Amino acid sequence: MKNKILNLRGTVTLLLLCTLLGISPVLAQQTGETRTLTGQVTDEANETLIGASIVVKGTTIGTVTDFNGNYSLTVPSDASELLFSYVGYNSKSVTIPKGTNILNVQLNSDTQILTDVVVIGYGTTRKSDLTGSVSNVSSKDFNSGLISSPEQLINGKVSGVQIMSASGSPTSGSTIRIRGGASLNASNDPLIVLDGVPLESGGISGNNGNFLSLINPSDIESMTILKDASSTAIYGSRASNGVIIITTKKGNSDKIKVSFNTTNSIQTRTKMADMLSHNEFVDVIKSHGTVAQQALLGNDNTDWNNQIYHTAFGTDNNLSIAGRLTKNLPIRVSLGYYNQNGILKTDNAERFTGSLSLSPSFFNDYLKLNINAKGSVNNNRFAETGAIWAASTFNPTLPVYSGNSNFGGYNEALDNTGAPVNAAVLNPLGRIEQNNSTSKVQRFIGNFDIDYKMHFLPELKFHATLGYDYAEGKGNVYVPAEAMQYYTTAGRDYEYGPQNNENHLLTTYLNYNKYIDSWKSSIDATVGYDYQYWKSTSPAYAELNTKGEIQTSIAASDQRHTLISYYARLNYTFDSRYMVTATVRRDGTSRFDSDTRWGTFPSVALGWRVTEESFLKDNPVLSNLKIRTSYGVTGQQDGIGNYGYMPIYTTGQDGAQYRFGDEYYYTYRPESYNKLLKWETTTSWNTGFDFGFLKDRITGSFDFYTRQTKDLIATVPAPAGTTFDKTITTNVGNVDSHGIEFTLNASPIQAKDWGWDLSFNMTWQNMKVKNLSLTPSSTTTNTAVGPSIDGYQFQVLSEGYEPYMFYVYHQLYDEQTGKPIEGAYADLNGDDEINSSDLYRYHSPAPEFIFGLSTSLRYKKWNLGMSFRANVGNYVYNGMSMNTGAWSTVSYNSYQLNNLNRSFLKTEFQNRQYLSDYYVENASFLKMDNLTLGYNFGRIYKWFNLNASAMVQNVFCITKYSGVDPEVPNGMDVSFYPRPRTFSLSLGLEF
Repeated sequence: MKNKILNLRGTVTLLLLCTLLGISPVLAQQTGETRTLTGQVTDEANETLIGASIVVKGTTIGTVTDFNGNYSLTVPSDASELLFSYVGYNSKSVTIPKGTNILNVQLNSDTQILTDVVVIGYGTTRKSDLTGSVSNVSSKDFNSGLISSPEQLINGKVSGVQIMSASGSPTSGSTIRIRGGASLNASNDPLIVLDGVPLESGGISGNNGNFLSLINPSDIESMTILKDASSTAIYGSRASNGVIIITTKKGNSDKIKVSFNTTNSIQTRTKMADMLSHNEFVDVIKSHGTVAQQALLGNDNTDWNNQIYHTAFGTDNNLSIAGRLTKNLPIRVSLGYYNQNGILKTDNAERFTGSLSLSPSFFNDYLKLNINAKGSVNNNRFAETGAIWAASTFNPTLPVYSGNSNFGGYNEALDNTGAPVNAAVLNPLGRIEQNNSTSKVQRFIGNFDIDYKMHFLPELKFHATLGYDYAEGKGNVYVPAEAMQYYTTAGRDYEYGPQNNENHLLTTYLNYNKYIDSWKSSIDATVGYDYQYWKSTSPAYAELNTKGEIQTSIAASDQRHTLISYYARLNYTFDSRYMVTATVRRDGTSRFDSDTRWGTFPSVALGWRVTEESFLKDNPVLSNLKIRTSYGVTGQQDGIGNYGYMPIYTTGQDGAQYRFGDEYYYTYRPESYNKLLKWETTTSWNTGFDFGFLKDRITGSFDFYTRQTKDLIATVPAPAGTTFDKTITTNVGNVDSHGIEFTLNASPIQAKDWGWDLSFNMTWQNMKVKNLSLTPSSTTTNTAVGPSIDGYQFQVLSEGYEPYMFYVYHQLYDEQTGKPIEGAYADLNGDDEINSSDLYRYHSPAPEFIFGLSTSLRYKKWNLGMSFRANVGNYVYNGMSMNTGAWSTVSYNSYQLNNLNRSFLKTEFQNRQYLSDYYVENASFLKMDNLTLGYNFGRIYKWFNLNASAMVQNVFCITKYSGVDPEVPNGMDVSFYPRPRTFSLSLGLEF
């Protein structure tokens, strides 16, 4: 009975499949003489294909393969050919044999489809038809190793793209810049689009600055980078800084495949701040210190870095199930677990992820649905990073513990009465172990796509996407009352959040795609509408001490904005040679007043495939040459407030009420606003060419671009009496930039046992501030910006110069000793005085050249991979050297000694020289990011495939820079959390 039920189920399933495919199953409905053919359909690996279609050519007679890839088909005796087809494979027409009724067929995957299709905004296209500057990195080319966040997969892989992690902490995020960014004060972050859903940049409580880390890198299939205005203009106001399109993996094979990958690693610290050793410190104190200072020397030898750093363990585990439940129902399910300790003690990031992808199709693929759901839970423990400064400067002659229970037993600076010394450097280990700061962040990203090809006009397609992105973040902080950090205020014990972020999306568009043979023309036209709504709310909370007393109050927040868009794009190709792309998008944002709310962003691009011309076609050397040029305008309204154009009143907080009689009343404080605030716009030109030699064994591209940004959105000082604040957000100034990008890919060796692939990219870029004034002026405007130390800012925005150049004095040196002379600077303006008029602009943190190199060498089942990155022409202000390299910093009180930077031995400065160019150092570098050795064991006992690899990340760094790392945010190195060196072992199993 059970077998009969199973057979019935199989028959019903096959009948449904046949119905959806439009195939008439042969159930004695054919008349005349017939014969029955049987066989099996497989792929190149001899894996059976379930639901493959078999049709008698020229008829509707057909069937599909069963769950074992077998078929049986009754055909007319005069039938001569069968057509075998399967999604993702090349169709094959096979002559029906006369001497046998058994016909087995093997189908080959359509590699052209897999390698030539690139995801772009609102659709896909072939690489050969691209007219804009677009780069694509697939999963096989991703960086390997322990990857905590998706952007790390493509670091160093794409010209014009610079990715810098904020620090070595597993909880830190990254800065992503495409062509250097286009703005000064507004956001320079690119737009991230995940499976068609544009994501809101920024972080959330408990995960600030690291919102991409909530996405499992193992789920990503490819990343496409749109760089020029032609390719980005379809996203209009959100695309002035480029676009990164992330496509996640889907089910696509016939059989259900189970994959499991595990990567386990240890991380070790690399270079530390260059401080005096124990013996050097003792010698300096004895030779330079007073009797009282010498008396503060202890008898211990403590390496404080050893106290706060440790070898950190990490693991990343991913399980996925992918395949097809039926021919028309691909599915992929994945689960992931990631846990990484930081090399700074107590630092930890833990992530649980899950994803589901369903891609059913109906009516012979006329209707396709795509359902994606991704969820993650992040649990973070944040280390007290102030311990990094403390470990560098704390007296190395003192023990860790005091021998009593005061302050948790940690050795702290006390005065003669035993009370804590005000503003003392705290015990580094105490700062780490007595601070418990944790957070929990949950995120869900889902989208539902409908793709319907009209039955009455198959060239016309309707597409709709409903997207939803929700995140919730909350956390708590606890510092015991006895801890030195908050000793006078009885510690800390409070919770914050939950902050809730919501992102709603509706996308609808019509696409018409047709090749007109008589015209030798291909037309691909799209018109669409987008609606996107964001909301972020946070409740008010108070920072409490361990007694429940309020220390600080934080106001509630409710931020919302909406973007409505209409867009159209036309791709036209004539004779596979001449291409034109025209795009226009009109955006309306709730962040501006109704008079300035709407912006229009057009673009146009031309392409010429020269190798399709008769004089170059089938050339044995030059296999591809395509020339491209484009022009376009994009907008900017990110990175600013949501209500800056309207009058807003902020309610006063508890403790700030105004008293009338015996009653206390909350006040309402007016905020500054600018009703005329409008779009920041960037106009871009791009010219380039793509090339290929020797049947594309060597490929590459070259691009030259220019960008002009006007009406910069900036927060500037407000004239007195014009508003209710000292500053105002307005449109002011222009910035120009231009650059060159070059990419070269080669496969020098392609043989049975040997293979060698190379990929190289280079970027040169230059940016200049053209105007920063609200009104025309003959004098150069200098605006101090960037990080500060003790109120000093070290960078400046100046008209006619690169942004964020260091603004410093030119240090003078002793001609005999070569040592810098304390307080001696060049009189650059010749007025015989040294003052702020002698400050000059000296280099920039931005590199002039960026290089990337990846190589992969294969021998039989072995694979050796390496990747390198280099920056040339970038400079860093060594704030650690300046701030700890003068004798005055050895003690800020009468009870404590501080360690000194080794630069003191060279300069012997008595006081800190804040604005000396001595501390602006060339930070050009060459880094080896990855070294991987892998072995593919192949099939193991017919049960599973096995591969294994060993990896080292952050292998070495070659640089003249004397600080911790030449690659630091904003060009300022002060107690930087060092990036660790990671050693990993990975195993991959596929069942």
